[in-house]
Amino acid sequence: MPKDALPAILPCSIAAETTEAIKQYSEALREAAPALGNHGLATREFWDSGIFHAAIERLRGQRAATMKAKRQFVAGILDWLKSRALIVDWVAAGGNDRHDYEVHLPDGRTCCIEAKGCLDGNNTNIFQRPPNADEFVIWSLCQNPGADPRKNAWSGLHTRLSAEIVHRGEIVDGVVIWDMLCGTLGRPCPKLAVAAQRAALVGLRSVPPPCIYLFPRLRPDARNNPSPRPHSLEAVKFLHVLSRAFGCDAADITSVEIEVEMRGSTTARRTRLVRDGVEVAASKWTKIKRAR
Repeated sequence: MPKDALPAILPCSIAAETTEAIKQYSEALREAAPALGNHGLATREFWDSGIFHAAIERLRGQRAATMKAKRQFVAGILDWLKSRALIVDWVAAGGNDRHDYEVHLPDGRTCCIEAKGCLDGNNTNIFQRPPNADEFVIWSLCQNPGADPRKNAWSGLHTRLSAEIVHRGEIVDGVVIWDMLCGTLGRPCPKLAVAAQRAALVGLRSVPPPCIYLFPRLRPDARNNPSPRPHSLEAVKFLHVLSRAFGCDAADITSVEIEVEMRGSTTARRTRLVRDGVEVAASKWTKIKRAR
């Protein structure tokens, strides 16, 4: 994906000043590292010991493992919807299920939600549509302020999710990219930069409208259904509720069109992003390589 196409994928980006601040702090931390703690080692001994790199990896692991901030954000949004009778109820699915949340809608439908991180990791490939799901939505919550949200979005939508949908036939109705960093100092939201009144107050948090991506209704199949139409927003009830509740407009809703064709014995796919009837980004034809 060319760099000039990235802004069309997702409106927000990592702020240049955030990138520079992270770089400067990283260098300052590296320089100060031998003097921190009570390890009692000389500078050369400290670097030879590997303590610094092991500590960084430990912190990374702890950060990746914690779901507290993500759970708080999702719970706050779902509670807000419930308090306004826009959903009937919601429950955390628990460790026995592949998905994370079940949302019960006023029309009796159940939306199952699986929470993911930044969408650029292998965990994005691991999902299974629950049998009780009338709707299945993946919700991306990236808690890394140093990550590039546009690259992560494209990695998830095209590189990972579209390939898994074609290969395994696991239908994903939609993706929400929206988290606790949206609209903060480290990740300012362009939507609010031009229209601050679009922010909604959820508890003590001011949040911008979410970014919603609608996926094909059926599995793309090179022989029988090479270019299935994406859902309409109204068809995925939870996403429709989310859109209306938080004031989404046409620029916040993107259709993800997945086309497939056979190239010899290999299936190839192309992903197109269409917003308000206009194609805003598209991949090249890409062969699907999966172990059989």
